[in-house]
Amino acid sequence: MRRKAARYVTRSTTAAAGAVATAATSVAAAAVAASIVLSPVADASSRMDGVRADLQRAVQLNQITEEQALSFEAKLAGRILGQA
Repeated sequence: MRRKAARYVTRSTTAAAGAVATAATSVAAAAVAASIVLSPVADASSRMDGVRADLQRAVQLNQITEEQALSFEAKLAGRILGQA
């Protein structure tokens, strides 16, 4: 009878620890999502700076050509700066 009780306690403890880890992960994910939603929106010029940096990195990695980067930057500039 003691073995069954010990096995039950071990399984219950393991299940509870798994539930706590899952809950902690959910709380962490919710905190990250809230920080993204509540963070201030970057102004248009800093957004374009980020776009330029990302496109330059893509060119350096040979993922796109310089011409594609310039074309895409121009399209995004029209959208981003047009909203500002």
